[in-house]
Amino acid sequence: MPHAPAHPVPGPLTPTLPYDLGPRAAAATRDVRLQQFVNAATLSKDRARRAAFDASFGVRADDLRDLAARIKQHTLDHLDHYLERFDAAARARGTVVHYAADAAEANRIVVDLARARGCRRCVKSKSMLTEETGLVPALEAAGVRAVETDLGEFILQIDGDAPSHIVTPMIHKDRAAVGRAFQRALGVPYTDEPAALAAIARRHLRDAFRRADLGVSGGNFLIAETGELVLCTNEGNGRLSTSCPPIHVALVGIEKLIPRRADLAVMLKLLARSATAQPLTCYTSIIGGPRAPSEPDGPREVHVVLVDNGRVALLADETRELLRCIRCGACLNACPVYRKIGGHAYGSVYSGPIGAVLTPPLKGLANYPDLPHASSLCGACVEACPVKIDIPRQLIRLRTEMVRRRIAPAGGRFLMRAWAWVLRSPRRYRAALALQRALLRALADDLPPHASPYASRGWIAHALGPLAGWTSQRDLPTPTPLAFRDWWRRRETP
Repeated sequence: MPHAPAHPVPGPLTPTLPYDLGPRAAAATRDVRLQQFVNAATLSKDRARRAAFDASFGVRADDLRDLAARIKQHTLDHLDHYLERFDAAARARGTVVHYAADAAEANRIVVDLARARGCRRCVKSKSMLTEETGLVPALEAAGVRAVETDLGEFILQIDGDAPSHIVTPMIHKDRAAVGRAFQRALGVPYTDEPAALAAIARRHLRDAFRRADLGVSGGNFLIAETGELVLCTNEGNGRLSTSCPPIHVALVGIEKLIPRRADLAVMLKLLARSATAQPLTCYTSIIGGPRAPSEPDGPREVHVVLVDNGRVALLADETRELLRCIRCGACLNACPVYRKIGGHAYGSVYSGPIGAVLTPPLKGLANYPDLPHASSLCGACVEACPVKIDIPRQLIRLRTEMVRRRIAPAGGRFLMRAWAWVLRSPRRYRAALALQRALLRALADDLPPHASPYASRGWIAHALGPLAGWTSQRDLPTPTPLAFRDWWRRRETP
């Protein structure tokens, strides 16, 4: 199998800090093909999610989401207890448990394990946490050839790209792009037939599974009661990555714990329906340690690396609910902003609404000052979230913190203070509305310069300053010819 290049971290994921979302978003909105791919895929997924919930649960869907939210919140409220329970139960099964304070330590644990056991070839199942830590480049730098085995991730790896969606990493590409990537990186004739492309990938990946001496995965859930790791996948690569190599290492965030096996039933009902509108993922693997002497296959060693990387700080009361996230991607599919700009514009591993609230506290609010504003606050994300994370509330909290810490631009803070001053006086408020109406109507493209105040409503096609962003995509309506208060006064006057 030709050597796939190390998984790069391209421009969108290595931004110059502080990160400026504007240029990336502007470029995305001008990309017609991206608009077509992302918009069509997310709309379809969101509709399918709604249909799956209605068909399966009907009016009881909200009760199930409430239960899942309570399970996750309870676990986070007592995380120290459940970490200890998982550690003891996992070690009793023969699993080796490691703890990593940050991304560098998590990568170092895996690299040290590979070096100590002479591993040279790694197969890796899809994992957002390993994207977060940058594990593949770390393994490559240590001389361990690492191959992404999820089909979408494999395509991105050989194409020098990065995921743009939590569940559907190559949502921004079509089959023609895949065909060109295979032709260039694998030396095969060009084809854009899905069955042929899948066969090409299967042939190359099977060889990687056969040769691998290290398997790496993430984890969807950790069961504290039994010390088991749960993986939910729709491709056989997950099971091959965790069972073919003699060593299996799973990197899992500490927030993935749930108390009992009985709680897993609740989570599984919600995860697949929220992510892909399936009743259950094709493969749900419960891994309880290395193979026993009587078992014919499976890894000789199983290691679980429990990763903090900023999560402990999120256990504060005001942010704890963010750790309930089960990485289903439903909020991305529901979000009108994500549909327009795609995942790479967010400049981080986690995109969409959940990325807008997770990335700033994990990577520094001052480094990502635009993300809290990458939302219309329409609430579609919280309606879609299976564990009811109140993302709009978190976005408003981050915006408030930006003002408090003076991260928000000085001009914006001045305008908000001026507006607050205006709102504290009815007289100032009425005067400001009259001034606004006069100015906006003077800027209208389809009204004469000295139009009567009672002339029909106009439109602004090219505004300046804060309004330029709006008019770059659509016309801005001017205020109505007559203020409502004036209209009402005239109506009530005999």
